[in-house]
Amino acid sequence: MKKLKRNFFTIVYYFFARYLPHQTSFYSLGTHKIRNYVASQMFKTCGKEVIVGRNARIGSGATIEIGSYSGIGRNCYLNNVVIGNYVMMGQDVLIFPSNHNFSDIDIPMSKQGAGEIRILRIEDDVWIGSRAMILASVNKIGKGAIVAGGSVVTKDVPDYAIVGGNPAKIIKYRNQTSTV
Repeated sequence: MKKLKRNFFTIVYYFFARYLPHQTSFYSLGTHKIRNYVASQMFKTCGKEVIVGRNARIGSGATIEIGSYSGIGRNCYLNNVVIGNYVMMGQDVLIFPSNHNFSDIDIPMSKQGAGEIRILRIEDDVWIGSRAMILASVNKIGKGAIVAGGSVVTKDVPDYAIVGGNPAKIIKYRNQTSTV
């Protein structure tokens, strides 16, 4: 029954609710609340007052857990993620759960399939800037971390670290004034 319910809300989300105006739009008139509700019914677990931006691609939602007061930005692509409380995510963020296999040079890469699918854990009070890309090699974004917009994150981010660049490197920590 739960799978049938999730399938129903997935269809409603991708054919209707995903395209409703974003909450900051003058024309939204509360329609973003419909999208948020439909998406919340798709998630494995969902906290209070979760925001899902317009045109976010969240798969079936069955592998997404999201805490209270967190948001997924407009045009984001994510799957296989556990999102803590008070997480802010800018628009166009890409989170990849796996990568292509490429180790056998005798077989075309397109025929080698995908690697192991991992679950990304985003701890509480994290800010991920617009157009950041988090690759399959990342397992955790630490508590209170900030990922600068446009960054390409290739490894885990420690608690309270501010990272940026391609590949993302630690710029400083939130409780420090000097750079690392």
